[in-house]
Amino acid sequence: MTTTEGALPAARVEGAGRVPVKQPLATRIAARTGGGALRIFLILVALFWLMPTVGLLLSSLRSPQQIAESGWWEVFAKPAQITFDNYSRLLGNEKVMGSLLTTAAITVPATVLVVVIGSLAGYAFAWMEFPGRDGWFMVVVGLLVVPVQVALIPVAKLFGAVGLFETTAGVILFHTAFGLPFAVFLLRNFFAEIPRELLEAARLDGAGELRLFTRVVMPLGGPAIASLGIFQFLWVWNDMLIALIFADSGNPPVTVALQQEVRQFGNNIDVLAPGAFVSMVVPLIVFFAFQRQFVSGVMAGAVK
Repeated sequence: MTTTEGALPAARVEGAGRVPVKQPLATRIAARTGGGALRIFLILVALFWLMPTVGLLLSSLRSPQQIAESGWWEVFAKPAQITFDNYSRLLGNEKVMGSLLTTAAITVPATVLVVVIGSLAGYAFAWMEFPGRDGWFMVVVGLLVVPVQVALIPVAKLFGAVGLFETTAGVILFHTAFGLPFAVFLLRNFFAEIPRELLEAARLDGAGELRLFTRVVMPLGGPAIASLGIFQFLWVWNDMLIALIFADSGNPPVTVALQQEVRQFGNNIDVLAPGAFVSMVVPLIVFFAFQRQFVSGVMAGAVK
């Protein structure tokens, strides 16, 4: 008996019959290497990922002659090359500065409309009963697979017939229409995870559908709505295809304006480099301003 007990694994004797669970490989590697090595690796990955942005920033702080003669890394050896003259020329370029305002005039309404309409539709599909609800939702899901390129020619003809072609309103409508399927799908799935008992309690207190939506569903869905807003803002701000086709050629968004500057790259690099960096900084500011809500929305969708 003594020999048999001694032959038992230590885990069984000390753990009252429990067998140790084998941990995943990534967990074991992190435990052995410690947090320091992993942090160093992640920092190196982040620096490598941000290298194009840093290079663009340093290029925008050099003169056109210096850009043509050497790479942006020369700034580290010769800090005296740094100058803000390019940004002074950018501020004096009415075309590029006007394109930034045009981009904002397109992006903000397209983002707000998608968030508002998508929230209302997501709540309706999640908690309201109406004929054909599941069928209509499947139609919305099917629209997710429709590529933008398929609709360019038909929508261009439609906008030309109703007078929306080459207008800011036309670009906003196009972005709103193609952003809604994903918005409805995302928010409907998120709202459906709200406990039914919570909504029933609010109804017993006399809350109508509108009050229920604004006072209960919207606060609980804040992380998902913030994530949707960030996705939509980045998509619209960085879009070039739709802007190139449907926007006003005399007052284009910043992506089209910078593309037009590329045609004269040798002469306009002093405007192109700072303009490209400014157009990149705005989405970064939006993302970092709402990153906490974005992470909360992603994590909430991962565990539900």
